[in-house]
Amino acid sequence: MLLEDLNVILKVAEFRSITAAAACLDMSTATASAAIKRVERALDVELFIRTTRRLRLSIAGERYIPHCEQALQMLDKAKQNVKDDLDIIDGELRISVPSDLGRHLILPWLDEFMQTHTGVSVKLHISDSNIDFYRDPVDIALRYGSPTDANLYGFKICNVPRVLCATPEYLENNGCPKHPHDLATHNGLLYQLHDMLHDVWAFSQQGKTIKVKMQSNRTSNDAELVRRWCVSGKGIAAKSSLDMSNDLLSNKIIPILTEFTLNPTELWLICSSRQTITPAVRLLREHFKIKCAEVYSQLIDKEILTKADVDERS
Repeated sequence: MLLEDLNVILKVAEFRSITAAAACLDMSTATASAAIKRVERALDVELFIRTTRRLRLSIAGERYIPHCEQALQMLDKAKQNVKDDLDIIDGELRISVPSDLGRHLILPWLDEFMQTHTGVSVKLHISDSNIDFYRDPVDIALRYGSPTDANLYGFKICNVPRVLCATPEYLENNGCPKHPHDLATHNGLLYQLHDMLHDVWAFSQQGKTIKVKMQSNRTSNDAELVRRWCVSGKGIAAKSSLDMSNDLLSNKIIPILTEFTLNPTELWLICSSRQTITPAVRLLREHFKIKCAEVYSQLIDKEILTKADVDERS
């Protein structure tokens, strides 16, 4: 009987399904079944009662599982304490990142981090959806906006100003808006997450809020597609300045209506539990903060953003 077998037992008890537990642990159903048999053989009891339709804990299983879970938690804590004492930076980082930010900035930043810390491996999950740590095979996630679940642990990386932008060619052909109300005659490139369509853009100036409902012939649930449409001159996008930083710095697109402020957001690193806040995760958090600061320094130097834009609400 191996420690890995006990992890399988706990997952099967959690999901009440060998198939679901195997999928969560990224192994075959046969491998998971073999692990259960090894544990039951070692204990000389059946932990699960199986029928053709369902699986449930036996009386012995109900008594054994809580002790097993507690024992594994103690072992994990002891292992982590040893690593903390030795300041060892290794292990697997299972991280979820947004589509656009992930592909264009986080991917090279992770490569740089792994080049420095060669004992670290990464499983990267690309998604714009809200993360579900109980469903998705990840331990940490980068997301725009602070976590709303009080059971999660969140670390703010930076403020993220949003920018209204388009290509010079699009503006030459369609005119450059001087006021948010002028956007009514332009094509907005819209982002939709599940059933929430972001077609109302809110601007502020001198304490006043202006909301504009955009017309559009292009909508996507993938933020990277919105960026691609913008760079190819298909319309105007309201996007994170981080997402658009490379295109802004290369002059592929230009910011517009800069005297008006789009509602800003924040970038957060979210951890599923205290146990996932390892030395590697803490270093990765600092790495992301440094890299974001470098991007904003370039955007400020080119007068695309101001220091006040980045420092707002810090």
